[in-house]
Amino acid sequence: MIKAISKILIANRGEIAVRIIRTCKRLGIRTVAVYSEADRKSPHVLMSDESVFIGPSPSRESYLHIEKLIKAALDSGSDAIHPGYGFLSENDKFAAAIEKAGLVFIGPSEHSIRMMGNKLAAKKAAKDFNIPMVPGSEGAISDKQEAAKIAAKIGFPVLVKAAAGGGGKGMRIVHHPEEVEAQVERAMSEALSSFGDSSVFIEKYVSSPRHVEIQVMSDQHGNHLHLFERECSIQRRHQKIIEEAPSSVLSADQRETMGADAVRVAKACNYTGAGTVEFLLDEAGNHYFLEMNTRLQVEHPVTEMITGLDLVEMQIRVAEGHPLMIQQQDLLIKGHAIELRVYAENAAEGFTPSTGRLLQYKLPSGEGIRVDDGYKEGMEIPIHYDPMISKLIAYAPDREEAIRLLQKAITGYKIRGVHTTLEFGLFAISHPAFRIGNFDTHFVDKYISEFHTQQTSVNNMAATFAAWFYQKQKRKLILPKME
Repeated sequence: MIKAISKILIANRGEIAVRIIRTCKRLGIRTVAVYSEADRKSPHVLMSDESVFIGPSPSRESYLHIEKLIKAALDSGSDAIHPGYGFLSENDKFAAAIEKAGLVFIGPSEHSIRMMGNKLAAKKAAKDFNIPMVPGSEGAISDKQEAAKIAAKIGFPVLVKAAAGGGGKGMRIVHHPEEVEAQVERAMSEALSSFGDSSVFIEKYVSSPRHVEIQVMSDQHGNHLHLFERECSIQRRHQKIIEEAPSSVLSADQRETMGADAVRVAKACNYTGAGTVEFLLDEAGNHYFLEMNTRLQVEHPVTEMITGLDLVEMQIRVAEGHPLMIQQQDLLIKGHAIELRVYAENAAEGFTPSTGRLLQYKLPSGEGIRVDDGYKEGMEIPIHYDPMISKLIAYAPDREEAIRLLQKAITGYKIRGVHTTLEFGLFAISHPAFRIGNFDTHFVDKYISEFHTQQTSVNNMAATFAAWFYQKQKRKLILPKME
């Protein structure tokens, strides 16, 4: 049954809210923005057809408050809620509350979110469909001595991981048997404080992995597609900085195999909507299921660029009950896209957050350049939310040209008032290891010292020039003595 959506409440903020609004405007769908105290004058509020204030700046009192969001949707006469990503986008209770209120959740079912949100349940579902798995424990571990036995059986190094949540929290690499019990205890403690669940499991640590994920899209009629892969190996603190599509290392056969495996994972949980199946790729080219993200990904623009599809539009059409309008054989990769996440962070100081006012904010432009952002000049970068300012995407016929275009775009992106990851991004995509595609998830650890050296050299040159210029101007101001 097709149920047309005419008004959508966007339960999010910043660049993803702006991104969703743009598609809705093109489709003639009205939008309702929600905002906290910190976001009163944000672009997503100004761009939407309506807006609703939902509370103080801390997210737990606004963007994470399920009752306030449901009330805002009902009071505004919205048909549906789009969660974006982050916040409540992978919260099964939120999806259930939306459905209970008689609204449409633009995302997968409560069941799918719950199954894939727990890494142990996700691993079991994937294993039942014969998806390649990293060797590891069968279930949750609560006994430290049992953990030591399992780790010894798997072989070191091993990775201790929280069963719930992500973002690198509750994760520990263990290289030696005598470290197991202490690291398991730390991982359990961090998992409990971060996710309210101390469950952990152990798996073999792949020492030089690449992080390659597959975009999937599924409808309510049992149809599933994969929209090819994204390479997401350049990360800091297990969170991505640079993504590209397609990967520079996958063969056509690997792409087909991983795509088919991703579709089987989607089928394993009766998935609907947009989702991402993440894999680790080892040095020999073997891939292993990592997890499934039951939402739109931050890096979805690179997939849109190489396929010509609008993933937000596809999400909305699926939520309305439409079948997918394309088949797998209709999909082709055209060109290459690279995305840099522009964070308000100081890369030279360990990617620490950098808050402040955007004293200057000028975007690059031109053919093949896309910027998804949620800020404007003069705005403050708040301390309450993720420090991402924007996503800078370059698209070209081939990878080398996309790199060149992104380099030019980075140098044309003018931001003053806060530190950003623009300089690190330029360093990373210009590095020989990136240019030839010879890198893994340890790229930052391997080459950050080179970045520091480069920045020190640039800063010294700038200081020398400034001193020279000051002395030159000072000499010009010395007037001759009057007789």
